[in-house]
Amino acid sequence: MSTATKQDKRLKRRRRVRAKVSGTAERPRVSVFRSNRGISAQLIDDGSGRTLASVSWTETALRTLGPTERANRAGALLAERAQAAGVKTAVFDRGGYLYHGQVKALAEGAREAGLTL
Repeated sequence: MSTATKQDKRLKRRRRVRAKVSGTAERPRVSVFRSNRGISAQLIDDGSGRTLASVSWTETALRTLGPTERANRAGALLAERAQAAGVKTAVFDRGGYLYHGQVKALAEGAREAGLTL
């Protein structure tokens, strides 16, 4: 009998979400990755396989903030970079994580900065 690890369960949820969510050139996908140390997100056009904009917690503007504030600011930065790339709306892909805490803060930060999710 094999037991699924926490990561295995998350990847199963991630595949289930990705079967339903796809980004286009007009409405790219916001893909979220959360590690033990921080959070990162990318704006992806799945049609051409290109990353249009990205943000990571390792950037100097985000490193000194607390986890939730860091995620909120990362969402705002991603929204600014998306608007610079000509994107106004996007599809949110939570990556198998619960829509809670840092993932929710990132989405709300992007919405507050003008990106429609």
